Amino acid sequence: MKVILRSDITNVGKQGEIKEVAAGFARNFLLPKKLGMEANSQNLKIWEREKSRLEKEREEIISNAKIVAEKIEKDVFSITVKVGENGKIFGSITTTHLAKMFASQGFVINKHDILLPAPIKEVGKQSINIRLHPEVIAKTEVMIIEEKHKA
Repeated sequence: MKVILRSDITNVGKQGEIKEVAAGFARNFLLPKKLGMEANSQNLKIWEREKSRLEKEREEIISNAKIVAEKIEKDVFSITVKVGENGKIFGSITTTHLAKMFASQGFVINKHDILLPAPIKEVGKQSINIRLHPEVIAKTEVMIIEEKHKA
């Protein structure tokens, strides 16, 4: 089924592109969520009228994402964790932990947008990429700090 994408969709395409997608994907996901519309002559005319308004919205979203990326890259983040005698973290730090940490600092980030190659299992400085928009990726560092035990 051919659809006109109304917004950027990861691994599918960018806003305004006409893509051939599976009929079920279009019927069950793209059309109900208004992320796309069937590519027929009537919808192409509608798309031409909406295009400029949606392009302005897209540019505004990207500029806002860039502003948030600058704030994230300037900020300092840290997580305190319990560590065993051999210096290893009990368990690991996952995207869920990182999303909660960012939320406590005032940044609402979906755990699926935190690009972590593997869970963090060591104390120290870790580099993390965050997808704020398909075109905007923020790079930041998180300090993993050992929790001090009271003796």
